Amino acid sequence: MRHGCWVAEIRLETERLAMRSWRAEDIAPFHAVCSDPEVMATLGPVMSRDEVAALITRMQGIEAEHGHCFWALVRREDERLIGWCGVIRGSVGPIVGKAEFGWRITRDAWGHGYVTEAARGAIDWLFANRDDQAAYAITSTGNHRSRAVMERLGMIHQVDEDFDHPRVAADDPLLRHVTYRINRRDWHR
Repeated sequence: MRHGCWVAEIRLETERLAMRSWRAEDIAPFHAVCSDPEVMATLGPVMSRDEVAALITRMQGIEAEHGHCFWALVRREDERLIGWCGVIRGSVGPIVGKAEFGWRITRDAWGHGYVTEAARGAIDWLFANRDDQAAYAITSTGNHRSRAVMERLGMIHQVDEDFDHPRVAADDPLLRHVTYRINRRDWHR
């Protein structure tokens, strides 16, 4: 029961992964991801358990409202939560209201192609289930790992849409953000 109505759990599967609705038992493993300084180095400050719980609650609300969110990302072989991946409606800069893709993954799962695989599945889901004509992703300029994923997905850097993130301090090295996009027609090629 979320927001006074029943919302069926979503589960999108790729070859090795599943993206699914958040559950109460996801707080501890996702906190392990979000409290790792190396994972968060290009994403923002490490998060407390309470901050992670509030973030999961926010994702549940977004899913209840829009039918999608940054879903819990699990490995199918062992159902271990390794991060998140999915789509929300952008809330900053040039992507306000647009389909924004995002991901965050535990350090010991880096280098296995999981993020690219999950993001491909999420973008496929968007274009099969929503009318959006493009998929977007943003990150801090120095987040080379995420930018490499965006490029592997065929997303193009929209240089004229780079921006200073309004929720990042002016003296923070993560202030400047890049915007990437892939159009529906290019995705289906």
